[in-house]
Amino acid sequence: MKWTDKAWESIQPLLDTIFHMPFIQELQSGTLPLAKFQFYMQQDAKYLEHFGRVLAVLGSKSPDNVQALDFFDFGKNALVVEKLLHETYFTQFGMASDQEIVMGPICHHYVHYLKSVAAFEPLEVAVAAVLPCFWIYKVVGDTIFANQSTSQNPYEAWIATYSGTDFADGVTLAKHYVDTMAEQTTEAMQTRMFEAFLSASRLEYMFWEAAYLQKGW
Repeated sequence: MKWTDKAWESIQPLLDTIFHMPFIQELQSGTLPLAKFQFYMQQDAKYLEHFGRVLAVLGSKSPDNVQALDFFDFGKNALVVEKLLHETYFTQFGMASDQEIVMGPICHHYVHYLKSVAAFEPLEVAVAAVLPCFWIYKVVGDTIFANQSTSQNPYEAWIATYSGTDFADGVTLAKHYVDTMAEQTTEAMQTRMFEAFLSASRLEYMFWEAAYLQKGW
């Protein structure tokens, strides 16, 4: 069994909780209050701004040039989506594209956790830590897209952003790099990779929960 298969199997209870949390269920049905979605988009824009830079750091630390280029592309894509949020979805959902956004406590914690791991942990651990943002987001996005209300969902265009093949290809590639690193390292390092994967997975849940509760400082 691949490392990623074991990691994914271990977070099934957390995934079940994510699928049934109010933010996801109401986004899927189109009943999520606009203010909660606006808060979420603001925090997501700030997160992506920093996540893209974390991915670029991992690219710079990759010993293989192809892997480095792939992580640079991952980082670029995160910043492209951040730009799309400001230029398209902010306007669509009644938000000024140039408004100042205050990073909430959960977004702040998640961003700085990833930055800390990227700066001070081995590359294997750092790559495992960024994987949940790729993988959980894709699976949750696909689930929402497949099960959204048959009536017109006001969030349909945004939901479709995370259901494309390009995003799926990125997830597959990220998993490949994590599995390759896991195969080439020690059991002790694999354990550290799992701990990072689990921490980031929990932060994915907390990010959506914070949006639903509109948690500020």
